[in-house]
Amino acid sequence: MRKFKAVVFDWAGTVIDFGSFAPMGVFVKAFERFGIVATIEDARGPMGSPKRAHIQAMLAMPHLAEQWRAKHGAQPDEAAVDAVYEVFVPMNEEVVADFADLVPGAKAAVDELRALGLKIGSTTGYTRSIMERVLPIAAEQGYAPDNLVCADDLPEGRPGPLGMYKCFIDLVVHPSAAVVKVDDTEPGIAEGIAAGCLTVGVALSGNAVGKTPAELLALSEAEVATLRDRATAILRTAGADHVIDTVADLPALLRRLDAEAG
Repeated sequence: MRKFKAVVFDWAGTVIDFGSFAPMGVFVKAFERFGIVATIEDARGPMGSPKRAHIQAMLAMPHLAEQWRAKHGAQPDEAAVDAVYEVFVPMNEEVVADFADLVPGAKAAVDELRALGLKIGSTTGYTRSIMERVLPIAAEQGYAPDNLVCADDLPEGRPGPLGMYKCFIDLVVHPSAAVVKVDDTEPGIAEGIAAGCLTVGVALSGNAVGKTPAELLALSEAEVATLRDRATAILRTAGADHVIDTVADLPALLRRLDAEAG
């Protein structure tokens, strides 16, 4: 392949955890510990952000901030964010392994990309401690990327470019235009854009749809199309250059783009 040298994948909702379910219930339960009623919809809003920033964004939601003020006598501040985060991380560590199945077709896609000569990188909004639970399970299924950049590895995470810059160094690839960033969330797409990469959004396996493969199969084609269109609009608005259903569709897209580059 002449145009591209590497692909950097997100994790949950992209290569594992179809529908991005692992953090959802944990956010709800973590907030419950502080007497705050948060919904799955609240939790899905900031998905893709580093988890501390995710909690900060949730506490900035007016209805959650008001609950916090009523319960704790003050508006949520940095100490409040830290308190929820300290509860969230170990809870997420305990459940994440239950949501580490590869997205159907992910292994075959990665194998094909490697056969084309591409390096495989990864970034995530998860902390290193959470990913330590995921890595061996992914490896057992045949997925072991060439590097991993976690949310707490660097001073600044998504939507900034530092995670991608670390991938460039780890993978020894440049220029940025030769690297493809694949993600299911707005912050993850923004991360790729900030680093100057081609960005590809995944619609059906991601956070914006939030359904399992079985749930999607139970829907009509029209219902799936509506969900696809909604997710695609979100990813396009975030700046994604291309949107595919799942990572299984990525090799065909990159082959076409490489051929068009001539």
